[in-house]
Amino acid sequence: MIAREIGSGRPLVALHGFGVDHRIMLPLAEWIGDAPWRLVLLDLPWAESAARGATVSSTREVAYGVLAEIDDHLGDEPFAVIGNSYGAMLARHVAHERRPRVRGLATLAGVFRPAHHERSVPERTVVHVESPVLDAAGDAREAFEEISVIQDAASFAAFQRYVLPGLRGADTTVMDRIAADYAIDGVPEERYPEPFTAPTLHVFGRQDDVVGYEDGLALREHYPRGSFVVLDGAGHNVHLEQPDVTGALFREWLARMDR
Repeated sequence: MIAREIGSGRPLVALHGFGVDHRIMLPLAEWIGDAPWRLVLLDLPWAESAARGATVSSTREVAYGVLAEIDDHLGDEPFAVIGNSYGAMLARHVAHERRPRVRGLATLAGVFRPAHHERSVPERTVVHVESPVLDAAGDAREAFEEISVIQDAASFAAFQRYVLPGLRGADTTVMDRIAADYAIDGVPEERYPEPFTAPTLHVFGRQDDVVGYEDGLALREHYPRGSFVVLDGAGHNVHLEQPDVTGALFREWLARMDR
């Protein structure tokens, strides 16, 4: 399940979203720079590197496997955890289940309500389109248009580099099994209602019509050291469509864990 480790220092576990792989989290390595953190990237069971022989059939099993992998790999070492989309749901679970060891928690376009029909999401709005970029996108156009609200050259380059390889390599059979039992038992913030006092960061896209932002904001009282940021001009790939702002917020979160 461990796909790569980048850098040295304190561990930062990164959990990617549904249908992609660890590469969508690679921008974090650049944002870490020379800070004393090592990025521990996991591939979840549908990812090409992990799917062979994968037998999991629920998010509960995925969550159990993630916790076991972290425990086996890190032992008693304190760590921080960050998750994107589905991976954010797992990250919140990890942070609460291993709270004494967790230095901090971050989510990027996180799933806060597993059931799609229960999510509070904005209407689909595309903020910016560059038609020549779409015309040149080839067979990646449909997937790019479906998720992106900034459809320019920079956004497409990031999509090609960080998203598309994972999409194309994903095992849809494994995904279908997990999608049929998508929720973790219990909301972490309800199972462990005492405030989570480590530094947290929650970044949302204002135009994210997949998970929205209202459901995450509703939990702000649970995180007294939490920064909750909704970025305009960003959808579900918020950290790829607004990399400069997201990177600055991410680095500030790393700094807060040293205070």
